[in-house]
Amino acid sequence: MKAPLDLDQLQTFVSIVDTGSFTRAAEAVHRTQSAVSMQMRRLEERIGKPLFEKDGRTNRLTEEGDRLLSYARRLLFLNRETLAAFDDRRLEGTIRIGTPDDYADRFLPEIMARFARSNPRVELTVICEPTPGLVEHIKRGNLDLALVTHSDAHGQSEVVRREPLLWVTSSNHATHEQDVLPMAFGRPNCIWRRAAVDVLDRQNRDYRILFTSFSATVITAAVLSGLAISVLPECALRPGMRVLGDADGFGALPDCRIGIMRGQTSRPEIVDALARHISESLDNISVPLGEETGSFDFAAFSKMKRGKPNQIVPGW
Repeated sequence: MKAPLDLDQLQTFVSIVDTGSFTRAAEAVHRTQSAVSMQMRRLEERIGKPLFEKDGRTNRLTEEGDRLLSYARRLLFLNRETLAAFDDRRLEGTIRIGTPDDYADRFLPEIMARFARSNPRVELTVICEPTPGLVEHIKRGNLDLALVTHSDAHGQSEVVRREPLLWVTSSNHATHEQDVLPMAFGRPNCIWRRAAVDVLDRQNRDYRILFTSFSATVITAAVLSGLAISVLPECALRPGMRVLGDADGFGALPDCRIGIMRGQTSRPEIVDALARHISESLDNISVPLGEETGSFDFAAFSKMKRGKPNQIVPGW
């Protein structure tokens, strides 16, 4: 029987990836650079595969190293979760978190489940509002932490996930073929709305904004009913939607950057713990798309691939 993997080696491995170098990782794990190199040699011997390869003067992950990374993060998280479950000094208190409903539907179940298992004595108070409103709540001290759509105009946030922003229409209607495109967007200060309007204007497309709402549910309903076209990040795609691309006359949109904003709080240890859970959860969540038609399998979300132009998300 093979010996189990060494968690210290896995922590160093993850630190190398996160910091971008053996030198910075050595500082992060409080070891010498030679000790870090020795740990990686032993980990490679244990795995039986090379984890790094030279790329000029830097090291980058091999295909096997990239595969190990997700397992390493999960093992380290499970280790922390196990220790927390038996820690009499576990965190207690209340934390206020905000998120747009686009992200709440897709990300909150995973985030809340992970955090609650490790911190059963912490009460989460959750509000759902668009990013501009959450930024104001952070500034006024009404929130401890917010998951937001990153924008330089909104101030600093720690980007924890990137997704393509996509044009979407109903897979059961030809809404995108109309001469004047009916659009459904968030409010005028919505980042995605501004990005979409910029592309449409550059392409000289005729359009009219038929629906405006801060609610993702309303925008989704307008798209699925065939009343309008919209733009959504990959995580917000729903069964019955079709992704539009260049072949349909819709230009590329900028990526959606999802970030964490922190407010002034008297319990920074709880905020730090939740921020770490969010980052790890989003790192493990895959996109909600399948490539084949048929009934939509929600259990298969984590195994599905990225959305492509002309791809149809199977109906309900």
